[in-house]
Amino acid sequence: MSLFAKDIMVRSFDIIHKEAPVSDAIQQILGGKVRSSGHKTVSLLVIDDFRKLTGVITMFDILYHLRPSFLNYGVNGDEIGFDWDSYLEKFISDLKSKKVEQIMSHELVGARADEHVMVVLDRMVKNKYRRLPILEDGKPVGVVYISDIYTYLFSNRI
Repeated sequence: MSLFAKDIMVRSFDIIHKEAPVSDAIQQILGGKVRSSGHKTVSLLVIDDFRKLTGVITMFDILYHLRPSFLNYGVNGDEIGFDWDSYLEKFISDLKSKKVEQIMSHELVGARADEHVMVVLDRMVKNKYRRLPILEDGKPVGVVYISDIYTYLFSNRI
């Protein structure tokens, strides 16, 4: 029996518009759905006005952009003696005022529903992706999560 992406993809997934404020993304991820595998959603598929996939925003993207930009230039956060507590609320406020498209991951890699799960898994492993949108004409119709592949493959075989 062949196993395809459509057989294990999650059809109920979280989306957000690219023009939405980051504060909306933060709230959606905080209230993320718990999938049947027991894993909580920590990402949102980002769409445009035509419901086409334009990116993905993850908890990691949000936390990465919470940090002050000077940390991206080789400065080590624990060595600079910075008064983090004095600026934390400002960092959060600045982040929440941005649009999703400003901080989302723009690399668009997906899969088709009729691709074999091992092909999808290979793409995910080689690129270190935790999720892969399943696309039809550029629009998301599902998401395959690496944790769901793991659960599906091993839950009844060990």
